Amino acid sequence: MEENKQTYWPHMIVGFLFLGLGLGFWTIKSASSMPVEKENDYMMSYQDVDTNINEIVKKQELFRQNYEIKILNTKTIKLEENKNSRRNFLNPVEIQKGENKFTYSVVDKNGQIVKNADVSFMLTRPHTDADDQRINKINFVNNSYQTPNIKITKPGRYMLVTRVKIGETVGFLETPAYLQ
Repeated sequence: MEENKQTYWPHMIVGFLFLGLGLGFWTIKSASSMPVEKENDYMMSYQDVDTNINEIVKKQELFRQNYEIKILNTKTIKLEENKNSRRNFLNPVEIQKGENKFTYSVVDKNGQIVKNADVSFMLTRPHTDADDQRINKINFVNNSYQTPNIKITKPGRYMLVTRVKIGETVGFLETPAYLQ
């Protein structure tokens, strides 16, 4: 009597090959459907920051030694303490739906108001640049730097990023904000 022996290993190899190809296709399809957002730290492109980070940090440290940036006339939202995190979070500025104006003061270490600074502003969301609103020059009005009206409609988290250049020094202030 002859036994009918069948080997299944060729079928397993073909099955694993199709499984690998299917998983590779699925990985590429899901990765390409995720949006890629540009970084905008320091109000610059990632490549510019990466190339010039030492110079940026040096200018920022020199700025901190001589000047201070403050946001004025804002109301903050009191956050509950997160017992699971060791990071300290600033209470976010409460922003209103519709028109918003932000006011900043720039003072030197003697408390004197700096009137001739080059101040720019950007309203951004933490994980996307689709809603960014950038103002390259903020005017000095009534002893402070005031943004024009900025329309905000989408609820959620925002960052108010201010860049101040005085001579060779450059300072940044990032303030968390929230629209309910």
